Amino acid sequence: EVHLVESGGGMVQPGGSLRLSCAASGFTFSNYDMTWVRQPPGKGPEWVSRTVNITGTYYAESVKDRFTIARDNAKSTVYLQMNSLKPEDTGLYFCFRSIDYDHRENWGQGTLVTVSS
Repeated sequence: EVHLVESGGGMVQPGGSLRLSCAASGFTFSNYDMTWVRQPPGKGPEWVSRTVNITGTYYAESVKDRFTIARDNAKSTVYLQMNSLKPEDTGLYFCFRSIDYDHRENWGQGTLVTVSS
């Protein structure tokens, strides 16, 4: 059974930083691309970043040069380092295997990021 647990969210002022973690279990982590999305209050999910084992990392234009995705296959964990945070980065951040984009039951519970002064 796929199990993902996000952590590291919180409230931060604009310009601040947070590091999100997503601990995975129930599957062979190193075999899968991983994705982060966020869901702003009252809106649908918005794709943020993806790590692909062979070809690298990808980012939404809105977070490029501010966010960095990384993975530790030995710890079955994917990270999202978020710098220079803006109020529009506020939302519930989820991680999942990229193949599970349309299978919400395989997402984690999310971690809330609030950027506000």
